[in-house]
Amino acid sequence: MEKGKRAGEDLLQRQEKRTRGEPPKEKENFRSPQHPTYQGTGPQEPTKVFNDPIHGHIELHPLLVHIIDTPQFQRLRHIKQLGGAYLVFPGASHNRFEHSVGVGHLAGCLIRTLNERQPELGINNQDILCVEIAGLCHDLGHGPFSHLFDGEFIPEVRPEVKWKHENASVEMFDHLVKVNNLKPEMEKYGLTTNDLTFIKEQIKGPQDDTASGSKGQYKGRSEEKHFLYEIVSNKKNGIDVDKWDYFARDCYYLGMQSIFDHQRFLKFAQVCEVDGRKHICSRDKEVRNLYDMFYMRHCLHCKAYQHRVVNIIENMITEALVKADPYIEIEGSEGKMFKMSDAIEDMEAYTKLTDHVFEQILYSSNPNLTEAKTILQKIIYRRLYKCVGQTKSETHLEASLKKLKEYSRELAEAKQSASDVDLKSEDFVVSVVQLNYGCKDKNPIDEVHFYSKKNPTIPMKINKNQVSKMLPERFDDQLIRVYCKKTDKKSLEAAKEHFLLWCSERKFFKPLEGDVMAPELIDQDWHNADASQSGSQMTDFFKVKKKPTATPK
Repeated sequence: MEKGKRAGEDLLQRQEKRTRGEPPKEKENFRSPQHPTYQGTGPQEPTKVFNDPIHGHIELHPLLVHIIDTPQFQRLRHIKQLGGAYLVFPGASHNRFEHSVGVGHLAGCLIRTLNERQPELGINNQDILCVEIAGLCHDLGHGPFSHLFDGEFIPEVRPEVKWKHENASVEMFDHLVKVNNLKPEMEKYGLTTNDLTFIKEQIKGPQDDTASGSKGQYKGRSEEKHFLYEIVSNKKNGIDVDKWDYFARDCYYLGMQSIFDHQRFLKFAQVCEVDGRKHICSRDKEVRNLYDMFYMRHCLHCKAYQHRVVNIIENMITEALVKADPYIEIEGSEGKMFKMSDAIEDMEAYTKLTDHVFEQILYSSNPNLTEAKTILQKIIYRRLYKCVGQTKSETHLEASLKKLKEYSRELAEAKQSASDVDLKSEDFVVSVVQLNYGCKDKNPIDEVHFYSKKNPTIPMKINKNQVSKMLPERFDDQLIRVYCKKTDKKSLEAAKEHFLLWCSERKFFKPLEGDVMAPELIDQDWHNADASQSGSQMTDFFKVKKKPTATPK
């Protein structure tokens, strides 16, 4: 009651001041312990608040808002974060736009936390602003269906080009700044050409200097501040805010539970000097939380990103895009027309290339697009290519496009002479799925330094065996999946036999069943038993048994 009375008195006092003509007190900005207010240089423009389902109310610097309000950034509203996964997981409808906003926000949270905890690091307002911009713009270069475009489509149509979406992100950032005349706006907040270099290095990594011959050297910030490069895209151990956002966001929209808590990492993040260089370290007791983070990444790949139906849908979309590529033209700079595969060389054209190309092909009346259109119709009608099985190899298989086509030829040749179904190499699709903790076959925690409560300035490493004996012995895996484009029962049974024979000839492990069942093969022993059952005691489980034949009467 007393509180309400005081609030009423405050309101009356403000009304009396307005009546007397006294200037009211400056209105306070939105404040939240998790989302601190803008502390930048230059004109104090109002910040903008975004209501995000993952991070709550996000407050962004006015310069970030200027970047967001451009066609180049708004384009990300039309690119699915998980590509073809939306066609398997109905909730995965989120786009690169909201992920990028989330990463920009988290980048600001981490750098501000370090600045408040360790003012001796000398982090200034330009550092904060550059890190936030890098987080916001790190995915500007994604093409239709995200990783499908640079991971499958471009390698298929332009194998000679070593191109990744990070390349396009940097080019698109330069294009965005130029065509929207944002350089004067950036200068208002104290950003220089060196700061722009710093932003781009955070997205793509250090640029090679061909003139001096130097390789992999950062130029945007001095060595004293190299720890700032670990915030948006951590090339050292993979712990960065990009992952924090997509773990939380993807789990939310996929309907899964995340086991990693990035808020705890923020509580214990600290910069320590390691061998003369500063790195972001964590408290020793957080080692399990970080193992959970990388295990979460592995789970998302197993359950969603590399789901066998997601895999084949993305393969079918890629196949359609490859067939449509010569016949779809996009207007770029100075009215020049580009194919989809060439649009990566012109950011004006690339700005117009989004997921809408799916509908463009699907509803086209152009006879040249008939083949591509037919493939997309199969996706819509759920007439997908069928998985005939999944297996593993003792040693890793090469997964280049050339090798995948070679495996398809081997599959077509691996058949019993009695088979009356003629399957060709083009009827098979081979997918080799790489699974790891983000550092190929290495344990990423081996590259993380920790500090203790007793010695907060002394970095140390924590051996896996110090944590638990139940952690993985290996940190990479590979799955080999085979699909068949012909979906009639007879062809699928034959494809299954081709697959099992191929596995036996290549001495793969006993396959897991796919979408189809087939009669057991005759007179084929399974060569690769499980390690615990190998040798002379190979069990019937690891054999393809011979069927009993009826004795003639």
